[in-house]
Amino acid sequence: MALTLAGLAADRPLGLRVLTGDDLLDRPIGWVHPTELTDPQAFLEGGELLLTTGLALDEQTSPAYVRRLVDAGVAALGFGVGLSHESVPRSLVETAASVGLPVLEVPRETPFIAITRAVSRAVAADEYATTVRIGRAQQELTRTAVGRGGPSGVLRKLAKLVDGWVLLLDTAGAEGAGHGMSYADEVREELKQLRSGTRVFELDGHEVVLQTLPTRARRALAVGTAVPLDTAGRHVVNTAVALLSLALEQDSKLTHAWRLLRTGLVDLLAAGQHELAFGVMTTVWGEPPEPPWALVALAGGPGQRRRVCDALEGEPSLFFAESGSAVLVAGRSGGDVLDRALAAAATVGPMYAGLADPVSLENFAAGAEQADLAARAAEAEGKPLVTYAEHSARGLLSLIDPVVARIYGENLLAPLRQHDESGRGDLLESLRCWLEHHGHWDVAAARLGVHRHTLRNRIRKAGELLGRDLDSPGVRAELWVALQARE
Repeated sequence: MALTLAGLAADRPLGLRVLTGDDLLDRPIGWVHPTELTDPQAFLEGGELLLTTGLALDEQTSPAYVRRLVDAGVAALGFGVGLSHESVPRSLVETAASVGLPVLEVPRETPFIAITRAVSRAVAADEYATTVRIGRAQQELTRTAVGRGGPSGVLRKLAKLVDGWVLLLDTAGAEGAGHGMSYADEVREELKQLRSGTRVFELDGHEVVLQTLPTRARRALAVGTAVPLDTAGRHVVNTAVALLSLALEQDSKLTHAWRLLRTGLVDLLAAGQHELAFGVMTTVWGEPPEPPWALVALAGGPGQRRRVCDALEGEPSLFFAESGSAVLVAGRSGGDVLDRALAAAATVGPMYAGLADPVSLENFAAGAEQADLAARAAEAEGKPLVTYAEHSARGLLSLIDPVVARIYGENLLAPLRQHDESGRGDLLESLRCWLEHHGHWDVAAARLGVHRHTLRNRIRKAGELLGRDLDSPGVRAELWVALQARE
């Protein structure tokens, strides 16, 4: 801790007497500078204890001199008496008191060099203490980074070392320590204004240092403290940034390799190489779940797939892997596979789940396809979960990609929709009802509540707009599929 004016004044051998600024003695002393210049501003940086005997000062020149010192940002003035002045000029003391400049009276018996030595020893001790603190903090952070703690452990350790909160942000989300997560939204807004480097701002009474990490993926570290970071604190944060960057890059490569291995095992299972796949699973993760398996596919964006895999890590008796545009989760049929998969998805949501019928190893490929089709259907319909049994009950539509089917239906029926939106008739509903009743005019007209001639005119108009022969069974089948796909 830096030497303060109070600490220097308490050094009894120096014999210093406080004349003004009793309430400002907590100011730290950056250095000592003796001078007899009446305007030493050009030679000062701020924070100094300025020493003078007042050789060129008197009652008239002292007030302006004091104000120049305040403008230069000096911490205090030490005035040596017994040489040029028997006592400190009254106007100097009065002006210093009014502008908030502490003045220490230095007795004739105390040489300025003694004060310089005292401050120098304190500065050296403070620098040594800072160096020791930085060294110990770097060791603690390094041990955490290379140990089991990993990046998450580094965040927790950093929050403790700086006595604040920490937040690590990337494109997929955020991870915090020491209440950091409560500030995630505000910090992310600040990050939008920072392409690279460091940004310092205030948030909820804290000084926040936001610094980007030199990693391939865009990441940033935010550190919030109740008081501004000192030199040691800034060094500790810089160390954490370096360690996190290395750990995250290594973790990213390792995680990518593990996920490729998992995906490869799915390919082996789908190809019927069950013995080889089970051997690898047993060696790496222990005994795989006992077949038959329940299979759940979780569909979502790349970031969501990565995070749901993270959430599933360590889940006992489950196997999971990225497969196509979904994460496939496998576990013993009759267990809680679906509940655990949905719970993991809820942490990164929204994701869309598809549940296959229980499958044996021999039917793994078909089961995986069932789960994927059901998940695609859930995504297309905006439902959190669709089972394959529910999906397959839709008949022919269950064999078509839901997104493709919907787009096909929208495009094919667009002329009828545009006609109906003009208010000139209800062609879409008339066509649906007519096809649903197998082209029976009287039954369909009665169901619609219109005359059969009105229905005939509507269907003829629909055929003209579509450019299709509605007497053709194939055309009728296409239109029926298109109408179902739009639901």
